[in-house]
Amino acid sequence: MPSLRDIRRRIRSVKNMRQITKAMEMVAAAKLRRAQEKAIAGRPYADRVGEVLEHLLKAEGKIYHPMLEPRPVKQVCYVVFSADRGLCGAYNTNILRKAANEMKTTPPETKNSVVAVGRKARDFFGKRGYNVLGQFVNLGDNPDFEQAMEIARFVVNLYMEEVVDEVHIVYAKFVSALQQVPQSVKILPFEVPEEKRDDKNLIVRTDYIYEPSPERLLSTLLPRFIETQIYRSLLEGKASEQGARMTAMGAATDNAGDMINNLTLSMNKARQAAITKELLDIVGGAEALKK
Repeated sequence: MPSLRDIRRRIRSVKNMRQITKAMEMVAAAKLRRAQEKAIAGRPYADRVGEVLEHLLKAEGKIYHPMLEPRPVKQVCYVVFSADRGLCGAYNTNILRKAANEMKTTPPETKNSVVAVGRKARDFFGKRGYNVLGQFVNLGDNPDFEQAMEIARFVVNLYMEEVVDEVHIVYAKFVSALQQVPQSVKILPFEVPEEKRDDKNLIVRTDYIYEPSPERLLSTLLPRFIETQIYRSLLEGKASEQGARMTAMGAATDNAGDMINNLTLSMNKARQAAITKELLDIVGGAEALKK
């Protein structure tokens, strides 16, 4: 059984740890609020850019653009968004597992490559021998659009130079502080979804008049769509990371409190046992003197 001094030392250590986890929980909660607001605010714009592209391609029919044309898939690139730090529960593990599982679904003759956004993704895929084409780390807790543009330009260049034939992004979609859902979305080549139909099975389409020409619009909208999707993934990932960290640090603080209670109970038992032992020694000595 540990001595009274060891138990007291352990209680002090756990109390110090609880102070740290409580502080980290409060910091994550403050960062989560800002990250959540930016992630939610960025969703409508990202959705609308995709919808405009869909309307343009459906209304004008066949328009040639290198980012639209599918080609034989020899190599697939996964842009994986992870955190630079740990202590955020299963956030990083879930994203990395999602990316690894997606790679397993590719045909055997197709090669996989990775663009790692975040230190955890870089370390995970680098140590396991994956083909890491690029890495973007230390982006901070408040990523801006310029950082997203840099990643998007790198990915688009890989596709345009035919280094890769498909590009997928893997990130965590923020639902709540308790729930972050890993997502895998194909962004290159851009695919037009099937047209919506009404109850009478008629195609629902809105006609637009485009100025300038659809080709010029497409050359601007397609790169902007990739940049927007990358930026959205960054914002969703940061909100998910802070939510996961707040939840994990809250659970760690609660566990530290439970551990302190258990250690305090053990300390009281040890102290009572020591007092009882001393009393028995005193009584035994007194009885020996009477004889």
